[in-house]
Amino acid sequence: MAWTCNGFSFGSVSAGIKASGAKDLGVLASDRPATAAAVFTQNRLKAAPVRISSAALKKSGGVAQVAVVNSGNANACTGDQGTKDARRMVAAVAKPLGVDKKHVIVSSTGVIGVPLPMDKVNAGIDDAVARLSKNGFAGFADAILTTDKRAKKAQREVIIGGKKLTLLGCTKGAGMIAPNMATTLTFVVSDARIAPAVLRQALVDATECTFNAMTVDGDTSTNDMILAMANGAAGGPSLRGKAARQYAEALTELLHELAHALMRDGEGVHHVVTIRVRGARSVNAARKVAREIANSSLVKTAIAGCDPNWGRILAAAGNAGVAMSPAKLSLRLDNVVIAEAGVGLGGAKLEKRAAAVMRKPSYEVVLDLNAGSAEAAFLACDLSHEYVTINADYRT
Repeated sequence: MAWTCNGFSFGSVSAGIKASGAKDLGVLASDRPATAAAVFTQNRLKAAPVRISSAALKKSGGVAQVAVVNSGNANACTGDQGTKDARRMVAAVAKPLGVDKKHVIVSSTGVIGVPLPMDKVNAGIDDAVARLSKNGFAGFADAILTTDKRAKKAQREVIIGGKKLTLLGCTKGAGMIAPNMATTLTFVVSDARIAPAVLRQALVDATECTFNAMTVDGDTSTNDMILAMANGAAGGPSLRGKAARQYAEALTELLHELAHALMRDGEGVHHVVTIRVRGARSVNAARKVAREIANSSLVKTAIAGCDPNWGRILAAAGNAGVAMSPAKLSLRLDNVVIAEAGVGLGGAKLEKRAAAVMRKPSYEVVLDLNAGSAEAAFLACDLSHEYVTINADYRT
């Protein structure tokens, strides 16, 4: 795969922010001002880069040309100094590229509460700008990682309105993953021509059913952001109506692939499980129940132990604050039905079949409320010993 997108270039370096010497600074640049949209964390303790990037998009009316990102340091809970440092990052990348500072998006990820080593950051930005290349996307995807085991990239090529459009994206995240917008740093670029309001709505809708429908550990970071940029380099008219909907579908598919990759790479994750709730009175009700099951520590440890403990799943569902009749509930793991009318079916053979399903790296838990026609799904995973070890030793 080429991992390129018309009019975009990427640069990445090891600036020395990470003690490991791994890549930790990246620059993404369009050869022209691009339509841009982003969704940000809803954590009340927003990091300085989140606040500055959000303000920049408002000031520019949804236009950006450059993104600069560092990993290994979140620049969160760093006070006025953190705000000044984020602004210095913006200025440091804007000047050599000759772009307006309000067209620069800045983001950071890593340890919270530690000031950025700005001498290393500034030198790294200069180096990354010098290395900008249309073939540099893989390096950029590496530079945004923290405890991730591997880079996570996705690409789509679609024909819309007779034009071949490319969408290219990467994401990072392994812990602090929970729905409430994003829980990640994710970057998506495309060569489509699209209006800011149309791109923003497409991104919001795509996020809701992908990155906002997943959880590793129930924690939402201070730095979460998904940025989408579209520079129009493919030519053609601005996408509207049916064409805009086709683009939105492609964006949703791309984010869905990235979200699954993120879950598979979660800290200590061995099983990625789709929690699907059917037969709800509304989509919102189904989402509440699915989210409650996916976030349950007892369910997550049962997933880790491959234990078909159906009682934990039903108990979690009952905590969602959604009206339901126990006598109507049915539950299955893939095609193995383990509870009907709110009662476990039991039996050693059934338990063995259910446990075999749970030993697979991915499977579905399907709960039917039998109260309506709406459904929703959430991505969940196991809570393992490795997760505790990784996070117990994260700083020390």
